Amino acid sequence: MRKDVRILLVGEPKVGKTSLIMSLVSEEFPDEVPRRAEEITIPADVTPERVPTHIVDYSEAEQSEEQLYQEISKANVICIVYSVNNKKSIEKVTSHWIPLINDRTDKDSRVPLILVGNKSDLVEHSSMETILPIMNQYQDIETCVECSAKNLKNISELFYYAQKAVLHPTGPLYCPEEKELKHSCIKALTRIFKVSDLDNDGILNDNELNFFQRTCFNTPLAPQALEDVKNVVRRNMNDGVKDNGLTLKGFLFLHTLFIQRGRHETTWTVLRRFGYDDDLELTQEYLFPVIKMPPYCTTELNHNAYLFLQSVFDKHDKDRDCALSPEEVKDLFKVFPYMPWGPDVNNTVCTNDQGWITYQGYLSQWTLTTYLDVQRSLEYLGYLGYSIIYEQESQAAAITVTRNKSIDLQKKQTQRSVFRCNVLGARGSGKSGFLQAFLGKTLERQRRIREDHKSFYAISTTYVYGQEKYLLLHEVMPDFDFLSEADLACDVVCLVYDVNNTRSFEYVAKVYKQYFIDSKTPCVFIAAKSDLHEVRQHYSLSPHDFCRKHKLHPPQLFTCNTTDAPGKEIYTRLTTMAMYPHARLRISCACNKCYFCLCHNLLKLELLRNIKARLRRLVLNRHMAQADLKNSTFWLRASVGATVFAVLGFAMYRALVKQR
Repeated sequence: MRKDVRILLVGEPKVGKTSLIMSLVSEEFPDEVPRRAEEITIPADVTPERVPTHIVDYSEAEQSEEQLYQEISKANVICIVYSVNNKKSIEKVTSHWIPLINDRTDKDSRVPLILVGNKSDLVEHSSMETILPIMNQYQDIETCVECSAKNLKNISELFYYAQKAVLHPTGPLYCPEEKELKHSCIKALTRIFKVSDLDNDGILNDNELNFFQRTCFNTPLAPQALEDVKNVVRRNMNDGVKDNGLTLKGFLFLHTLFIQRGRHETTWTVLRRFGYDDDLELTQEYLFPVIKMPPYCTTELNHNAYLFLQSVFDKHDKDRDCALSPEEVKDLFKVFPYMPWGPDVNNTVCTNDQGWITYQGYLSQWTLTTYLDVQRSLEYLGYLGYSIIYEQESQAAAITVTRNKSIDLQKKQTQRSVFRCNVLGARGSGKSGFLQAFLGKTLERQRRIREDHKSFYAISTTYVYGQEKYLLLHEVMPDFDFLSEADLACDVVCLVYDVNNTRSFEYVAKVYKQYFIDSKTPCVFIAAKSDLHEVRQHYSLSPHDFCRKHKLHPPQLFTCNTTDAPGKEIYTRLTTMAMYPHARLRISCACNKCYFCLCHNLLKLELLRNIKARLRRLVLNRHMAQADLKNSTFWLRASVGATVFAVLGFAMYRALVKQR
């Protein structure tokens, strides 16, 4: 809603413009009326809509045409005042004032107009018969009010309607000629209906209607009020109520009824609660709430966000096969102004045998979007109504900003759930195959992927010591001369070469020496296409000797040319390395299998040490408690003994005294 409202009063001389303003302010008709009233500001706490209102008077005698044009351009609403007992002033409304205002305003952003018939105390008849044809002719006219500055008739109502015309305009919502909602309004209300339809059955049941009512108006509807609403719809249309719930047609009819009865502020309250502006577009503040993003931090979805996305998935997975068919995906994104996922998504996340995105793939895509482009993720969550359904201030409540990576390295532990692995290699080395294998696709399935449907990302889950983590693989284009910061910024690096290509290893060796030799980022060489014959690489060192020289673990054999889905062991190892970069051992071993084994054992030892340390603390605490208990028991016994001894001594003393 606007932060303030500016009302301009125009009209022929002597029609009572200044008198209307003076009567509103002083609540009595002024004895002396100046030529022009100074600009008046009514505080927000005085106005019905709680918005500051500026009222501006115009005087032809004191102001030039240029000043009038400036005031027209600044006004939010213009009241054209005429005198009900002066036909010439009424004729000037159409012959002069409306054309003048329209010439000075853009066609797409016309200022709402209000016709004000002043001096109604001087006549017994109404001017409405003359004014109604004018209102029907000009769509910019919101309403007409007859009033009297002398006896204060409808003065407050006049300025209330003027304020209402700005804050709750009819124009964007309703077409009076057609007597129906405008297309943009229907589109916005349809999205609101679908967001509020929590079970996606096409009707709003009583629980959903109550949630909607509480969300928009902060109060639920009584059971009888709900029935009354549905009965109104039933009386006016056949398919407005179904299974005792409100259908989309019934929902739209109700809002049409509100507008026709002059209650369009009800519809505007709903629209603004769901993020719409005066042009029925979702506001930038709603779609893109501010989120602070310090350097070297990443963004992830939190637990509530995953629960919300799970409910959205369940809502649209109508056949309950834990996958979204193309029709179900289309239905899910009906609340979006465009289709956010292209065909490449099916080659970015896990799919079933039919190529449909699975539940895990669905969550993975959301995780990927949040990690790479958090603003886009906030926008998508806004379309789905996250902040409304979960009653949060904004979608920013769904995002967790991780701490600086350097702190994780210092503390040797991380709370992150998403880890990025950049995959580099020469053209044709097998990078794409390495990504698609992570999604469980064999070489045969990969060959069916169309060129324009390929993706440079792949994301799925792995399990590291019982913890579910997301590993994001990013295929970096082979441009040795230029690698951007984004190409280098990651948690682990995969350097892929083709064992069957004599020139393949040379590229990744040079990349490692130029960009990663002094980096703290763990690096792994992948010997791809290991099902083929391994040839001698045209490089000064063999891959194994190169890794040994630079104290790296040996190249890992990999192939996706298998009958069954490729294994995930290598991806679990990559995630482990990303989680525990401090566990990197810069040693070489003749067995060529030492790195992952030692890394695995080291982490196991670290976990065991932590467990043993906790057990020691528990045992120590127990011993201390027992010792404290023993000490307290000892002193209790000693005190009791001392007391008994004192009593006996006192008794013996008295017995001796008596004998004496």
